[in-house]
Amino acid sequence: MSVKSLFVGAVGVAVLVMPVIAGSASAETSSAAAAKTVCVSTSGAPQFRQYIIAGLGKWNEAVRNVQLKECAGATLRYVEGSYGQQGSHAVTNGHGQGTIYIDFQQMAKYDKVRITAHETGHALGLKDHYQGPCSELMSGGGAGTSCHNASPNAQERQSIERMWANGYTAPEVWSIQQ
Repeated sequence: MSVKSLFVGAVGVAVLVMPVIAGSASAETSSAAAAKTVCVSTSGAPQFRQYIIAGLGKWNEAVRNVQLKECAGATLRYVEGSYGQQGSHAVTNGHGQGTIYIDFQQMAKYDKVRITAHETGHALGLKDHYQGPCSELMSGGGAGTSCHNASPNAQERQSIERMWANGYTAPEVWSIQQ
């Protein structure tokens, strides 16, 4: 076999294999590109940063269409303080933007990671469901002080995946109550 034949044969194999490799890389890239990153700032809540990070981790483990992380240009910020009757709450558009207020008194009474994950759920587009059981993250304080579940349930995960499938789409049901 001549060197020319060997070279032509090798090029032919490379041309046949290349689309498979490129297709695989393209699928991985588009899958990774599909996830929207929401940049957060915890600088306003230094005492609770570890719990905020743990709450973000609960969402990052549970969903793939949106990921939350500390990075420059934060659109979602966490602050700590005493907020009286309001307690911990989120002022957000539900699109990964706004401010989450972490209340000192609630953090002393309820599960800290659950509070931060619950309020983050609002920033992702979910509403409260205070009548829900502990297995629902968005039941919040309605589940009582003994509830330590900080992970979204299957329905909450599915809602977020649908809403964030293309970066962000409007929630199925959304109402803001003052």
